Amino acid sequence: MEQADLFDILAHGGMRVAGIDEAGRGPLAGPVFAAAVILDPERPIHGLADSKTLSAARREQLALTIRNQALAWCIASASVEEIDSLNILQATMLAMRRACEGLAVAPDKALIDGNRLPVGLGCLAEAIVKGDAKVASISAASILAKTARDADCLVLHESYPDYAFDQHKGYGTALHLLRLQEHGPCPAHRRSFAPVKRFFP
Repeated sequence: MEQADLFDILAHGGMRVAGIDEAGRGPLAGPVFAAAVILDPERPIHGLADSKTLSAARREQLALTIRNQALAWCIASASVEEIDSLNILQATMLAMRRACEGLAVAPDKALIDGNRLPVGLGCLAEAIVKGDAKVASISAASILAKTARDADCLVLHESYPDYAFDQHKGYGTALHLLRLQEHGPCPAHRRSFAPVKRFFP
């Protein structure tokens, strides 16, 4: 099945289908982001793919096109405090629900990347493993979520330049772990994550 086939089948059935994906479950710092996108069958977007397979420049180009041509889109997040209090899985589900609820056009069905569904979406929902590589609307959501999170990491870098968030984007790279060891955690770090948690009694 080609990437957009599932979307096309559902769209031609008269349903408004929202693709939903997240970015930032694994990093040691910053919010987790999610996006929801309802594509316009009359304005197809070429080149959609899993955001992880695209260059940063290509992601930014596609993100602009998605914002301009989709029927509806929304980017949402769950904060570091919510991640630490709920756990990262539940915070991710919360961000996904917020993204779906924020759509200007209510979807008839949501297609979620992965194998879990957020509760309370208010519409039909289906989880699709590796959906960001299979379904165009989920690919679009992955691109919006990723670019939004990358932009947030640049803001974190301005606030906390000692940690080089502009380079590692919060992931537990050797550079990040070195800076964490040198400076200790900053307010943007997720205290519930093991490499950060050890700094707190």
